[in-house]
Amino acid sequence: MHKPLKEMHPPVFIVTHWINAVSMLILIMSGLYIHFPAFSGFMGAARGVHVFFGIVIFLNCLVRIVLAFFVKDATTMGTREKELDIRNWLPQKENRHQFFPMLRWYLFMKKDYPISAKYATMQKLAYIMIAVMIIAISYTGFCLWGVTNQLAIFAVGNNLVSGLFGFGGGGSLMPMRVIHYCLMWVLIIISLIHIYIATMHGFVAWRMIFLYKEDPDAGEHVDAPAQA
Repeated sequence: MHKPLKEMHPPVFIVTHWINAVSMLILIMSGLYIHFPAFSGFMGAARGVHVFFGIVIFLNCLVRIVLAFFVKDATTMGTREKELDIRNWLPQKENRHQFFPMLRWYLFMKKDYPISAKYATMQKLAYIMIAVMIIAISYTGFCLWGVTNQLAIFAVGNNLVSGLFGFGGGGSLMPMRVIHYCLMWVLIIISLIHIYIATMHGFVAWRMIFLYKEDPDAGEHVDAPAQA
């Protein structure tokens, strides 16, 4: 397939990508400290940082979703012709019936990269799942935050979860804490898979993400998926 072109990754999407990445890293580190405080004297700062970047990543996710309906990028590999980004997230004829061929390629069972659109079928599913996970983790986080957990939209979630799982005492936030913690690990696993896929056949995609530069022979065929 073709190497990433700048038209495939508008600068605004590079920015939202890095806001997500930095926020996620800080949230994971602060979250692990909150759960396993290895040293004392940092809990207040850790909670404050955790809440702040939780709000940042949630808003960034919403902004990215909205921008998909307004920002244009190249949706087909090897072309600079632009269309609305939302087309990348809908079914496309360019990568129809390619789920299992792509799976075999990721598992090194297929040598030739299946011709596809900007995102392969599995990439679309992974990125959509990340967005869903960010929203779900944000919701559970707001259910735990003392400033928001009494609001109706979050109180109903706490009551429902507490009633369903019934541990930690009546009205306890413990079940929601467990869900929030488990969702964090699911997101970590998905993110590690994303990083693996982005680098399994070289650092072509990283050149675009880190430096926003095309390779000199951009447009030629290489064995590396588009990432952003």
